[in-house]
Amino acid sequence: SSFGYNNLVVDMRSFPIMRDYGYPIVFDATHSVQKPGGKGESSGGDREFVYPLMRSAVAMGIDGIFAEVHPEPEKGKSDSSNMLPISSLKEILETVLKIDEIIKK
Repeated sequence: SSFGYNNLVVDMRSFPIMRDYGYPIVFDATHSVQKPGGKGESSGGDREFVYPLMRSAVAMGIDGIFAEVHPEPEKGKSDSSNMLPISSLKEILETVLKIDEIIKK
């Protein structure tokens, strides 16, 4: 569901296409903003886009979310540019659960 060169781009059109295969759709929110090789020898990322993409994916009717979290993302051993601070998780999950309830009514 993503493409790009050193800057992954999520194509939300792929969710209903994948749904037609009859399997649950799980959105990888943090890896979706990854920039492979973006820091030269390691991957970079754009954490600020995780939350809007997550909300959009839930609005598209996905079945689950994968997201990497860390108490201090900048200190993470890998994918630190993509991770969400664990302190933000409660608010994010409350919001996406509300969206999910509306979509699945």
